[in-house]
Amino acid sequence: MDFELSEEQKMVKEAAADFAKNTLLPKAQEFDEKEEIPTEIYQQLADLGYLGMLLPEEYGGSNLDFVSYICAMEEFAKASAALMISISVHNSLICDAILNFGTPEQKKKYLPLLASGKIIGAYSLTEPGAGTDAGSLRTTAILQGDHYLMNGTKAFVTNGGIAGLFMVFVLTKPELKSKGISCLLVEKGTLGMSIGVKEKKMGLKGSDTRELSFADCKVPRANLLGQENNGFKVALSLLNSGRVGVGAQCVGIAQAAYEEALKYSKERVQFGQPICNFQAIAFKLADMVTQIDAARLLVYRAAHLKSTGKKCNIEASMAKLFSSEVANRVVNEAVQIHGGYGYMKEYAVERYFRDARVTEIYEGTSEAQRIVISRELLKD
Repeated sequence: MDFELSEEQKMVKEAAADFAKNTLLPKAQEFDEKEEIPTEIYQQLADLGYLGMLLPEEYGGSNLDFVSYICAMEEFAKASAALMISISVHNSLICDAILNFGTPEQKKKYLPLLASGKIIGAYSLTEPGAGTDAGSLRTTAILQGDHYLMNGTKAFVTNGGIAGLFMVFVLTKPELKSKGISCLLVEKGTLGMSIGVKEKKMGLKGSDTRELSFADCKVPRANLLGQENNGFKVALSLLNSGRVGVGAQCVGIAQAAYEEALKYSKERVQFGQPICNFQAIAFKLADMVTQIDAARLLVYRAAHLKSTGKKCNIEASMAKLFSSEVANRVVNEAVQIHGGYGYMKEYAVERYFRDARVTEIYEGTSEAQRIVISRELLKD
């Protein structure tokens, strides 16, 4: 059993770590405070190939395997979890879906634009009344000649305010419920589509999250992604990518928090010695690094299975569940080690604490992951 990354994967990880450390980390606090990520950052990412990581070269992509992609996402999350989730959605949800389900025309039209950063992608499944129960969505799209007439509302759309292309899940056969869901590609500026104000969030503030509304929004029939009434299959096919991606985000956040806590524990002196000399602190650090390593191995295993085309439903859910809970435990301990200073925005662990909380909620709650895992275990 080989636990080593390949030379190419190591190179990808090191290059991403270098960009994250030198470009993202110095600006991460600014992203949080201003609640936005400058356009030039996305263009830098595009120029370095990070907006088409999983795409073939013919579309301007880097043609990387999924493990390499996850390695890069971990490094980006370590510097800025907000930036990471933005480009994770763009890569592993939007680009991947169009690559796997798009028509030749859709691929030729959209993938080069996505890879080059000329447009950013956004994923729109959740609604005000449809979260974990995604099959209960109410946004409809009724076919009328050569276009669909779409009506409804989408919630918590990552990249909502910066996206040029939205992947929207709608009911095309409402009477069939989840079996009547389709997926439409909706371009920004489409008549009848409106983008809400930026959501005020606890963490990941640099990531642009908004509500979308559709009122008799006309979407060309040619923008149907995959088969009509087969959109739920598209959504389900992306779950593992999203969950492993969030797992990498959790590992990155936790690693960053641990490193800050380790550094602080060596510098902070109490009772005449660095606090890392006290067993209470040393044991916290030992538990933190052990849990992070275990989470990373689960994430990398799931990524490897996906990269090799093997089934990874339970492994992806295990990785997401465990890593998100580890991230929250680790950042909590990191704040504790910092004492009162950990509660101040001057110290990065305060941001990590806020950023980590949502990881147990989005891309499937911890409760939903346990449902997935237990169902797999109890299958006959």
